[in-house]
Amino acid sequence: MLHAALASLALAWCGAASCATDHVEIKIDGVGKELEQNVRSYLTLTRYASRGDLTDQQVRRLADRAVDEAADALRPFGYYAPEIRSRTSGQAPDWIVRLTIKPGEPVRMTAVEVTLSGAGADDPKLTGVVDATALKPGARLNHPTYETLKTDLLRTAQERGYLDAKFIRRELIVNPKQLSAEAHIELDTGGRYTFGDVVIEQDVIDAPLLQRYLRFSKGQPYSVEKVHATLFALEDTNYFKSVSVTPGTPDPATLTVPVTIRAEPIKRNRYAAAAGYGTDTGPRGKLTWDNRLVNSAGHRMRAEFLVSQIQQQVSARYLIPIGDPSLEKLEFSASYTGEDIGALRSERSELMAGITQVHGRWQRVLFVILNDERTIFPDQPSTHDLLLIPGISYASLPPNFLTGWVRDAAYYFELTGSPGSLGSSASYLRFYSRAERIWPIGGPWYVRTRGELGASWVDRFSQLPASQRFFAGGDRSVRGFALNSLSPAIPPSPTNPTGTQNGGGQNKIVASVELERDFPRNLRGAIFFDTGNAFNDWNTPLEYSAGLGVRWKLPMLLIGLDVAQALSESGMHPRVHLNITQVL
Repeated sequence: MLHAALASLALAWCGAASCATDHVEIKIDGVGKELEQNVRSYLTLTRYASRGDLTDQQVRRLADRAVDEAADALRPFGYYAPEIRSRTSGQAPDWIVRLTIKPGEPVRMTAVEVTLSGAGADDPKLTGVVDATALKPGARLNHPTYETLKTDLLRTAQERGYLDAKFIRRELIVNPKQLSAEAHIELDTGGRYTFGDVVIEQDVIDAPLLQRYLRFSKGQPYSVEKVHATLFALEDTNYFKSVSVTPGTPDPATLTVPVTIRAEPIKRNRYAAAAGYGTDTGPRGKLTWDNRLVNSAGHRMRAEFLVSQIQQQVSARYLIPIGDPSLEKLEFSASYTGEDIGALRSERSELMAGITQVHGRWQRVLFVILNDERTIFPDQPSTHDLLLIPGISYASLPPNFLTGWVRDAAYYFELTGSPGSLGSSASYLRFYSRAERIWPIGGPWYVRTRGELGASWVDRFSQLPASQRFFAGGDRSVRGFALNSLSPAIPPSPTNPTGTQNGGGQNKIVASVELERDFPRNLRGAIFFDTGNAFNDWNTPLEYSAGLGVRWKLPMLLIGLDVAQALSESGMHPRVHLNITQVL
């Protein structure tokens, strides 16, 4: 599997660099990359470059033709009077054709007139398209920019409900002798359509519940985005085998669009099995049972069994949709977990009740957990704690969470505590946060940043059970260090004379930055630097590491391979972090 991944990465590099052997090497001098690529794509010679049966006469004839073709390729970018020379060298079966280009002065826009009329003349989305275009007086003429402006105007108008929108005028007048050009565009939006009658054909869930999934109602301005958002919301419920949200024929007399919604019930019970492997967890497996529709009120239930080398868990959840049912719910759960955390063993039973609600761009969860936990130490008697843990968390939502849009940033904040006044064995306050953001930096390149911050306040740290302590290290933490291996050591004892076994800390900091690149064949490469630690004293130095990684997405598997070297500790060997996860 690893050899296959490395071989595919090599092929991806080859594909990116064009490893095919050409008998005619085409060199283009004097222009930037964008113009060079357009010229190369225009050339007939490009299509014949890999043929090995060309004659010298054919190559020279194609090279002469390339002068005129290159001139045609430069016009869309405003260069109407270039100087182009062609020179051919070599002999059968290999030649070199060099085009030397002097683009000359470009044609520049002297006037750009965009007029909007009709009901959408002042629509901020349409005026925003006009404001955002690069086609402005003084700018170099660019035909693709002109075409994009027209396309974006018409598409935006139709998406906003101006279904009769049409161009009254669309002219691009070029004067090559004076190196000037004018653009005149007039769009008549017509009237704005609204949603008409909404017909719903389904008997799966109660009608009031289904209405709460709709992102539009009769009389609201028609929007393609709201139609798609409604379809996404209904499909995401897992109540239906198939869903269609179909706009009817627009009625120009009433400026309305009827909509028909049809849905068929899905199979109520779903059973699934998944398997994976990670250097942190070893082999792991999961069995799940979902009752996707307990009743017509939309209640659902899920039972799960998870097992790996470090964790065993059995859990059950019961969900009740409330408010906006796409994002808001009541949840009740019960679970038993046995888990190795650092040098400690946590065996806990938990009952949880929570309410999830949306506030603007944030999803808030208010919850309370009853935690009965036994912490097993390697060198001292185990402890038993009964904790009542109320808490609140906030998680960011992407701007278009109901259209399948993938977020470029995610933030999470959680505050929990266990007051002794309510009968808890330990009294503490705990804060935890994490953040991740992707920054595109051009083409297939981007930077990924990730961070965690945790802090707890407790009179005696020894009172905290294992699950409430902080640890660092591992695949999603400081790579180059084993899972949960970074935290203060347990004090030396007769059974632990070196005092090297880690027992968790009060606080935690983790930060990571990755330079990533996408490749063909579903491959992604990365160079990364990680730093962090779990500690009791804020003056404790952070550990750090660096490494390389590759991810390979297959139809049923996601394979991630990172090789990281710890830099803050001497004498440590590179550590391989491998994750093989089954994609369901």
